[in-house]
Amino acid sequence: MGTTLKAQERRTTLPPLPSFAELDDSAVVRACLDGDSRAFTELVLRYQTRLLNFVYRSIGDRERAEDLVQEAFIRVHRHLQRFDQGKKFSTWIYTIASNLAKNELRNRSRNPLVLFQTIRKNWEPDHRPLQFEDTQSRPDDMFHKRHLRELVESTVSQLPEHHRAVFVLRELEGKSYEEIAEITGCNLGTVKSRLNRARTSFASIIEPHLD
Repeated sequence: MGTTLKAQERRTTLPPLPSFAELDDSAVVRACLDGDSRAFTELVLRYQTRLLNFVYRSIGDRERAEDLVQEAFIRVHRHLQRFDQGKKFSTWIYTIASNLAKNELRNRSRNPLVLFQTIRKNWEPDHRPLQFEDTQSRPDDMFHKRHLRELVESTVSQLPEHHRAVFVLRELEGKSYEEIAEITGCNLGTVKSRLNRARTSFASIIEPHLD
């Protein structure tokens, strides 16, 4: 009886399990490497939707994008021990997803889509990615934003394939030039050049359709 009470006391004095939602990526990765399966679930929850949007906008096929995102997480789980913890986990997982999307596009000629900030103003180097949805907007504003998003999706399908990834990563995901260079395997000069050309092409295509 005394032994049981002591065991219960030890259990009640143990520190609470960490809430992974409160940890940054590096801490969650460390927990995952330590064998905590909940940590990998947290990584999936953090990146599943973001990667799906990214890959979908890169290949234009949602069902196939879901398959590729699943494959990306399989590779993350399989090769997490190789991840350089001195770097950002987000860059690594986006690199994996980007490579899968590139391979998919090599196997078929398809165009993805991309978001844009504004056409009639200069593109600022540090601008934030555009958000189409705003729950505080009036219904007519939300309708306009959804219409604009559909127009953008249709327009970006006409962009050259080699411009898409950098445009998606910058305008939708808000990645820095350095992160884009690492994810795509291009140097900074190539990233900036492709991004500028993609912006110019995008603007010239969509501007006639804007009010």
